Amino acid sequence: MGLPITLTVNGDSVTRDASPNTLLVEFIRETLRLTGTHVGCDTAQCGACTVHLDGRAVKSCNMLAVQAQGKAVTTIEGLANADGSLHPMQAAFRSCHGLQCGFCTPGMVMSAVDLVQRHGCHNEAQVREALEGNICRCTGYHNIVKAVQQGAAAMTA
Repeated sequence: MGLPITLTVNGDSVTRDASPNTLLVEFIRETLRLTGTHVGCDTAQCGACTVHLDGRAVKSCNMLAVQAQGKAVTTIEGLANADGSLHPMQAAFRSCHGLQCGFCTPGMVMSAVDLVQRHGCHNEAQVREALEGNICRCTGYHNIVKAVQQGAAAMTA
Protein backbone atom coordinates (compact mmCIF):
# COMPACT_ATOMS: atom_id res chain seq x y z
CA MET A 1 0.00 0.00 0.00
CA GLY A 2 1.32 3.42 -0.91
CA LEU A 3 1.77 6.48 1.22
CA PRO A 4 0.82 9.89 -0.15
CA ILE A 5 3.90 12.02 -0.77
CA THR A 6 3.69 15.72 -1.52
CA LEU A 7 6.71 17.57 -2.84
CA THR A 8 7.58 20.30 -5.29
CA VAL A 9 9.15 18.97 -8.47
CA ASN A 10 10.60 21.45 -10.94
CA GLY A 11 8.45 24.18 -9.42
CA ASP A 12 5.16 22.25 -9.43
CA SER A 13 3.52 20.76 -6.36
CA VAL A 14 2.80 17.05 -6.83
CA THR A 15 1.12 14.47 -4.63
CA ARG A 16 1.44 10.80 -5.50
CA ASP A 17 1.34 7.51 -3.62
CA ALA A 18 4.56 5.57 -3.13
CA SER A 19 5.50 2.44 -1.26
CA PRO A 20 7.63 3.12 1.81
CA ASN A 21 10.61 1.41 0.14
CA THR A 22 10.41 3.32 -3.17
CA LEU A 23 13.67 5.08 -3.98
CA LEU A 24 13.48 8.72 -4.97
CA VAL A 25 14.99 7.91 -8.38
CA GLU A 26 12.24 5.34 -9.00
CA PHE A 27 9.59 7.82 -7.90
CA ILE A 28 10.97 10.47 -10.28
CA ARG A 29 11.32 8.13 -13.25
CA GLU A 30 8.42 5.71 -12.86
CA THR A 31 5.77 7.67 -11.01
CA LEU A 32 6.42 11.16 -12.36
CA ARG A 33 7.75 9.96 -15.76
CA LEU A 34 10.73 12.34 -15.65
CA THR A 35 13.26 10.05 -17.28
CA GLY A 36 16.20 12.46 -17.57
CA THR A 37 17.38 11.29 -14.16
CA HIS A 38 19.19 8.03 -14.84
CA VAL A 39 19.68 4.87 -12.81
CA GLY A 40 23.29 3.78 -13.12
CA CYS A 41 24.75 1.78 -10.29
CA ASP A 42 22.00 1.75 -7.60
CA THR A 43 24.73 2.24 -4.98
CA ALA A 44 25.34 6.03 -5.10
CA GLN A 45 28.72 5.51 -6.77
CA CYS A 46 28.17 6.82 -10.32
CA GLY A 47 26.15 10.03 -9.93
CA ALA A 48 23.83 9.41 -12.89
CA CYS A 49 20.83 9.90 -10.60
CA THR A 50 21.89 13.28 -9.19
CA VAL A 51 19.08 15.78 -8.59
CA HIS A 52 18.79 18.86 -6.40
CA LEU A 53 16.90 18.47 -3.14
CA ASP A 54 16.16 21.82 -1.52
CA GLY A 55 18.91 23.29 -3.65
CA ARG A 56 21.65 20.75 -2.93
CA ALA A 57 22.86 17.92 -5.13
CA VAL A 58 21.89 14.46 -3.89
CA LYS A 59 22.07 11.01 -5.40
CA SER A 60 18.44 10.01 -5.69
CA CYS A 61 19.19 6.26 -5.73
CA ASN A 62 20.45 6.65 -2.17
CA MET A 63 17.29 7.95 -0.54
CA LEU A 64 13.67 6.99 -0.24
CA ALA A 65 10.93 9.00 -1.88
CA VAL A 66 9.24 9.49 1.51
CA GLN A 67 12.38 11.30 2.69
CA ALA A 68 11.64 13.99 0.11
CA GLN A 69 8.21 14.69 1.63
CA GLY A 70 7.62 18.46 1.69
CA LYS A 71 10.88 19.24 -0.09
CA ALA A 72 11.74 20.80 -3.43
CA VAL A 73 13.27 18.54 -6.08
CA THR A 74 14.82 19.83 -9.28
CA THR A 75 15.61 17.35 -12.02
CA ILE A 76 17.47 17.93 -15.26
CA GLU A 77 14.10 18.64 -16.90
CA GLY A 78 13.54 21.53 -14.49
CA LEU A 79 16.92 23.14 -15.03
CA ALA A 80 16.13 24.85 -18.35
CA ASN A 81 14.68 28.35 -18.34
CA ALA A 82 10.92 28.89 -18.43
CA ASP A 83 11.12 29.88 -22.10
CA GLY A 84 12.72 26.52 -22.92
CA SER A 85 16.22 27.88 -23.43
CA LEU A 86 19.02 25.89 -21.90
CA HIS A 87 20.49 26.66 -18.49
CA PRO A 88 24.02 28.09 -18.92
CA MET A 89 25.56 24.81 -17.70
CA GLN A 90 23.51 22.78 -20.17
CA ALA A 91 24.52 25.14 -22.96
CA ALA A 92 28.18 24.84 -21.94
CA PHE A 93 28.05 21.03 -22.03
CA ARG A 94 26.63 21.25 -25.52
CA SER A 95 29.08 23.82 -26.85
CA CYS A 96 32.14 22.17 -25.25
CA HIS A 97 31.13 18.66 -26.33
CA GLY A 98 31.08 17.59 -22.67
CA LEU A 99 29.18 14.42 -23.50
CA GLN A 100 29.35 11.42 -25.74
CA CYS A 101 26.75 8.77 -25.00
CA GLY A 102 24.91 11.19 -22.68
CA PHE A 103 24.10 8.68 -19.96
CA CYS A 104 26.06 10.50 -17.25
CA THR A 105 25.30 13.99 -18.55
CA PRO A 106 22.18 14.83 -16.49
CA GLY A 107 23.95 13.90 -13.25
CA MET A 108 27.12 15.72 -14.30
CA VAL A 109 25.17 18.87 -15.14
CA MET A 110 23.22 18.77 -11.87
CA SER A 111 26.42 18.25 -9.87
CA ALA A 112 28.17 21.04 -11.77
CA VAL A 113 25.35 23.51 -11.13
CA ASP A 114 25.45 22.65 -7.43
CA LEU A 115 29.23 23.09 -7.40
CA VAL A 116 29.03 26.56 -8.93
CA GLN A 117 26.09 27.68 -6.79
CA ARG A 118 27.71 26.58 -3.53
CA HIS A 119 31.40 27.16 -4.24
CA GLY A 120 31.71 29.25 -7.40
CA CYS A 121 34.38 26.85 -8.65
CA HIS A 122 36.23 27.75 -11.79
CA ASN A 123 39.67 26.17 -11.62
CA GLU A 124 40.35 22.79 -13.15
CA ALA A 125 41.57 21.07 -9.99
CA GLN A 126 38.46 22.09 -8.02
CA VAL A 127 36.16 20.96 -10.81
CA ARG A 128 37.87 17.59 -11.16
CA GLU A 129 37.76 17.01 -7.40
CA ALA A 130 34.12 18.03 -7.13
CA LEU A 131 33.06 15.68 -9.93
CA GLU A 132 34.81 12.62 -8.49
CA GLY A 133 31.43 11.24 -7.46
CA ASN A 134 30.20 11.26 -11.07
CA ILE A 135 31.48 8.58 -13.41
CA CYS A 136 31.76 9.00 -17.17
CA ARG A 137 32.95 6.00 -19.16
CA CYS A 138 33.22 7.77 -22.51
CA THR A 139 34.81 11.21 -22.44
CA GLY A 140 37.94 11.16 -20.32
CA TYR A 141 36.53 14.25 -18.52
CA HIS A 142 38.60 16.84 -20.41
CA ASN A 143 35.62 18.39 -22.21
CA ILE A 144 33.41 17.97 -19.14
CA VAL A 145 35.86 20.08 -17.11
CA LYS A 146 35.94 22.70 -19.89
CA ALA A 147 32.13 22.70 -19.95
CA VAL A 148 31.88 23.19 -16.18
CA GLN A 149 34.36 26.06 -16.33
CA GLN A 150 32.47 27.72 -19.20
CA GLY A 151 29.12 27.12 -17.50
CA ALA A 152 30.46 28.52 -14.23
CA ALA A 153 31.65 31.66 -15.99
CA ALA A 154 28.23 32.12 -17.60
CA MET A 155 26.39 31.46 -14.32
CA THR A 156 28.45 33.96 -12.36
CA ALA A 157 28.63 36.67 -15.03
